[in-house]
Amino acid sequence: MNARCRWLLLTLTFVAIPSAHAEVVSFKILKREPFAGGQAFGEVGPYDQITAVARFAIDPKDGRNHAIVDLDLAPRNADGKVEFASDVVILAPKDPAKGNGAILYDVNNRGNKLALGMFNRPPGGPAPDAKNPAGDGFLMRKGYTVVWSGWDGELLHGDGRLLLQAPQAYENGKLVRGLVRQEMSSDTRAKSMPLSRRPNHGSYPLAADGAAKAVLTRRSAENSMREPVDKWRLIQSPLRPLTVGVPQTLPEIRLEIDGGFEPGMLYELIYEGEGSLIQGVGLAGVRDLISFLRHGFTEQNPLRKADGKPAINRAFSFGVSQSGRFLRQLLYQGFNEDIQGRIVFEGLIPHVAGGGLGFFNHRFAQPNRHNGQHEDHLYPADVFPFTYGPSTDPYTKKTDSILARYAKSKVQPRVMHTQSAAEYWHRAGSLVHTDPLGKADADIPDNVRIYGFGGTQHGPAAFPPSKGNSDNYTNFADYRPFLRGLLVALDDWVREDTAPPASIYPRLSDGTLVAWTAKTTGFPKIPGVRFPSVIQQPSLNDYGPLFAAKGIITIEPPTVKAQYTVMVPKGDSDGNDLGMLLPPEVAMPLGTYTGWNLRSKAIGADGALANLQGSFIPFPTDPKSADPRPPVGKRYVDVMDYREFLDEACERLVKERYMVAEDRPRYQAYGTAMWGFVTGKK
Repeated sequence: MNARCRWLLLTLTFVAIPSAHAEVVSFKILKREPFAGGQAFGEVGPYDQITAVARFAIDPKDGRNHAIVDLDLAPRNADGKVEFASDVVILAPKDPAKGNGAILYDVNNRGNKLALGMFNRPPGGPAPDAKNPAGDGFLMRKGYTVVWSGWDGELLHGDGRLLLQAPQAYENGKLVRGLVRQEMSSDTRAKSMPLSRRPNHGSYPLAADGAAKAVLTRRSAENSMREPVDKWRLIQSPLRPLTVGVPQTLPEIRLEIDGGFEPGMLYELIYEGEGSLIQGVGLAGVRDLISFLRHGFTEQNPLRKADGKPAINRAFSFGVSQSGRFLRQLLYQGFNEDIQGRIVFEGLIPHVAGGGLGFFNHRFAQPNRHNGQHEDHLYPADVFPFTYGPSTDPYTKKTDSILARYAKSKVQPRVMHTQSAAEYWHRAGSLVHTDPLGKADADIPDNVRIYGFGGTQHGPAAFPPSKGNSDNYTNFADYRPFLRGLLVALDDWVREDTAPPASIYPRLSDGTLVAWTAKTTGFPKIPGVRFPSVIQQPSLNDYGPLFAAKGIITIEPPTVKAQYTVMVPKGDSDGNDLGMLLPPEVAMPLGTYTGWNLRSKAIGADGALANLQGSFIPFPTDPKSADPRPPVGKRYVDVMDYREFLDEACERLVKERYMVAEDRPRYQAYGTAMWGFVTGKK
């Protein structure tokens, strides 16, 4: 059965929703079962896990949908609407009346659900897993209804990934054709790689004559000369069969090269593709799903109370990395207002998103791409505007902001932008709070807070850390306790208008945000440690005359016109960040925690940044060490002394509402483990 037939069969099983919520035209629950074996979470009680499919129909003539690229080229139903479908998973109190009235919508990351791993994992504790899916139950004990849905149309089935079945664009009855660029890099001498570079992602098929015109090149670094590659072939797999939920749209396509991929090299394939997804409907789908769950009085709304009224009175959204950029895109393009003019999310936490938006709402969009120092550098992800308040691009002279569409609007949300130290090195994080040339601090709107988590990497490494494919130990400093504390503060901000903790991030005005050289940051000369000679800095790129207005790329690779300026946190004498919100283990350090690490020579591209990784460089234990940093023994008497200092840091963070009180005692056992790793003693 082909994908179209499966789609028709799927639609026949749906029941229509009344026209008052016509954007979600059907919501079919496929399975409802007890979550975590029916475990009760305090006064909230047990939770149910709901697996469903939502089907949407949106009006391309409605002004609130006009931002969706190529929506006018989508097939229409009998009512002139554009249809699409999405996988949905919900964790909800079995008795909706016992919840706290709030949705936490977790923007899935490449189809994967991350909220429980971020919020339900205590300091030093294990991550939720199949045996203990709730972790420590933080979100459930607080009464949140957690929602996920598919928004990315390029994903492949499997491992519980949530898919979006997006429509495809047609012109004159044929699938739209256009220019597609795929970039790949491997850390090993692989025989083949997916065109998408990442596993479990599909790619746009080549047009009928696309292979003959396609050009494959390789280069050692972004700015290096491109060399042609002659002997290669593409292997396209059939669409994976539908097991549950919505069908996938794009196939997996792998590139095979004679002799294999050389580690660290960048391989670039440019071709004419066809079948562009109208990926921007993913933004509308999130908007309309949350609106339906909040306001839908229909029997199909699983979040109704016993009296038939919705159990939800407010909604928050959280997104990690790619998903944080999705939230910035959602805000920028006006999707925090539903079709009836109501607010969608009262509060949002774009986390480790860096300074960019995403390749989410374009012709032949590739949502999996981000801009890195070595990989994926030229994709249209880190593009102006970068700031939440007004800023002017020095090159185009355009003034804009992420929140420009919500000025003096009732649908303007509260925003907590959170980022690790790694975002400053790998993801242009400083541009969130400076002008594009790094000359002045940006004005931060009253409804926005920015929190820079000092001495942390993009995603905390496992403890104890290893070096893996990088120069130094990966950085295990844990910012997740801050996410728990800030979510509580965000809810208080929305419900009671209680001001949240003050923003903390490095600033040009006080000298804590500086140029990225060893001299300006003050990084110590540690024996055997290389300091970065490169950083990720976004460029202003020319993608062709149709890009700005229509989201259509006609120049690949794009022409680099100019460069924006990225700054980084200044360090103290140990090399630890200043001007940042420090986790307890960084505030009372046993080593230097950085937002950067370098690729080891074994995986190629020697000296480039190890993608999104930071470093942990332990303090010396030998008093006679040549290391300029004082040894551990001159800082703390013993493990008990260290634990007391650690507790003082926790006490201060709890008092200032950056952490919840329940996490403070957990640092004692964690501190003992860290002490043992660095000193070899308990």
